[in-house]
Amino acid sequence: MKGHWFALLALAAGTHAAWTPAKTATFTYQIGSADISRALATPSIQLVFLDGFDTPASTVKQLHDAGKKAICYLSAGSYEDWRSDKASFPAAVLGKALDGWAGEKWLDVRQLSVLEGIMGKRADLCVQKGFDGIDWDNVDGYTNATGFPLTAANQLAYNKLLASIAHARGLAVGLKNDLDQVKSLVGDFDWVMDEECVLNNECDLLTPFLTAGKPVFGVEYPKEDSSLSKSTPAKICATPNKLGFTWELKNIDLDPVFYDCKTATNYGFDWANGK
Repeated sequence: MKGHWFALLALAAGTHAAWTPAKTATFTYQIGSADISRALATPSIQLVFLDGFDTPASTVKQLHDAGKKAICYLSAGSYEDWRSDKASFPAAVLGKALDGWAGEKWLDVRQLSVLEGIMGKRADLCVQKGFDGIDWDNVDGYTNATGFPLTAANQLAYNKLLASIAHARGLAVGLKNDLDQVKSLVGDFDWVMDEECVLNNECDLLTPFLTAGKPVFGVEYPKEDSSLSKSTPAKICATPNKLGFTWELKNIDLDPVFYDCKTATNYGFDWANGK
């Protein structure tokens, strides 16, 4: 199986996505809801991030008919006990629970041959539904208490495999968080999606994607941290705007409402109540 993995990487090295987002592309990140009415009513939104399992093909078609792209959210670094393919994960790859996320466990990303098959089938689901790209989540397990002795090298190999899985199917693919490996992975991914670089004071780590002509997307969750909740949209958005990122303020449940940093436009986000 290891030979098959290397073959996939070799194949994907010469394979490109049918579409990739422009450096200035706009987006909305609503993986917690398949209600796209707001996205359809907002001409400025070009990409819509949606849950790959929960979103029907008909919703993807609606976005395409409106001239928008659909991005397929999938967790590549965690087991989720509510997913339809949960039985595909052998016990040997299941680690510790994700802190704060019920029903999720970290995966042993060293087991490339096992996970390649599972994630390949998930990517196939995205293709079947007509998605344009993949948003692989939880791809920074090596920085967390997973229950496995994961190294940066283990994570790098797995993330490169994930990019190859997407590209081999003609899908664009984004890097999710994993800021410490941005420089090593910018050549493999078509964009980067980050959460809370403003809160963590680490936005500068994302700039290699812009330098490479690729977009930097991201979100902040003001109601989840007291320092941000006491701030203002203008102050929170200042750093992403200065760096040329495309950023939005969201609720932690990632519903359709948001505040767009670049245009300083509020699309239903209730600053006082976080709704």
